[in-house]
Amino acid sequence: MITAPDAQRFLNESFAPWVLALSPTVTQCDHTGVTVDIPITDAVARVGGIVAGQTLATLADTAMVLAAGANLGQMIPVATITLDTQFLRPGTGDTVRAEAEVLRAGRSMLFARCTLTALPAHKPIAHATATFALPG
Repeated sequence: MITAPDAQRFLNESFAPWVLALSPTVTQCDHTGVTVDIPITDAVARVGGIVAGQTLATLADTAMVLAAGANLGQMIPVATITLDTQFLRPGTGDTVRAEAEVLRAGRSMLFARCTLTALPAHKPIAHATATFALPG
C-alpha cells in the first residue's frame, strides 16, 4: 500500500519546481484517496487575497495524480488528458485542502475527482474531475 510519506516522496522527486513552490503536503494517502494541503500565501493569491484559479487547478491535478498512484498501488507518471474545474466560491483562509479519489481505473485510462476546501472555514471552493492516460 502507498502511504502518505511514499506519495510525498514521489511528489518531491517527480513534479515541476513551480508545483512544489505551492508547498504541497500529503496528509493522507491510501487506496481510497489522497489529501494534499497547501498554505494560502501571497504567492498563490490574487487581488483581494483570493486563491488564484490556476493554483486550485494545479492542486487538484496534483492530488488526482497522487490518488491514481495510490489506487494503482505504485506511484507512476500519468498523463492528464482532461481537467475540468468548477470554481464554487472565493478561496480564503489559511489552507486549501484537496481531497482526491479515483472513480474508475482501466487498463489505459483512469478517471478521478477532487474537492478543494478552504480551511479553517471547511467550505468547498472548487470541484475538479480529470481523465488520465496510464503508461503502457
